[in-house]
Amino acid sequence: MVVGISGASGFIYGVRLLQLLAELDIESHLIISRAALLTMAHETDYKLADVTALASHYHRADDVAAGIASGSFRYLGMVVAPCSMRTLAEIATGTSSGLIGRAADVTLKERRTLVLMARETPLTLAHLRNMTAVTEMGGIIAPPVPAFYARPENLAQMVDHSLGRVLDLFGLDAGVAQRWQEHPQPCGSGLARESGVSFNNEGG
Repeated sequence: MVVGISGASGFIYGVRLLQLLAELDIESHLIISRAALLTMAHETDYKLADVTALASHYHRADDVAAGIASGSFRYLGMVVAPCSMRTLAEIATGTSSGLIGRAADVTLKERRTLVLMARETPLTLAHLRNMTAVTEMGGIIAPPVPAFYARPENLAQMVDHSLGRVLDLFGLDAGVAQRWQEHPQPCGSGLARESGVSFNNEGG
């Protein structure tokens, strides 16, 4: 699985996704944009080495010669978590300036699953049109929207639920999504607490 982390707020989505993929024994190829490094510093206590260590493979954002930039490189699909509006625009218009956009373009042209966890509100008409364009090309726009029916007790469980639903789109069950009308249980089944995921100013 290719995982792109762009500069939108919500860096923890990419981090937790890498952890879940590792638990599922899925090989991951990570790309982090330059803007995402700024977000990482503002929102978390992680260092770059901490995050890259979670991935099977790490590719620089400017390494457009990486294997995942080619359609001949076989992989399950790609998730951009979170996806900034700039990254969305590049993917929608096919004008990629780095490896995240190029890998997403390859994912679309090879008819593989591309999921963009678009993170912005309110949305402008340009944002909506770009989302429509990506959807028309076969991509999936999956904003990280909390499911309050799951009665999350903390931010970690909300993150896990959104990522569990994203992994559903690839036929992968990480056991972290509280499903409607299932037997009540804590959202995330404790994985968020056991994973070591940390947040600044996390509340209950």
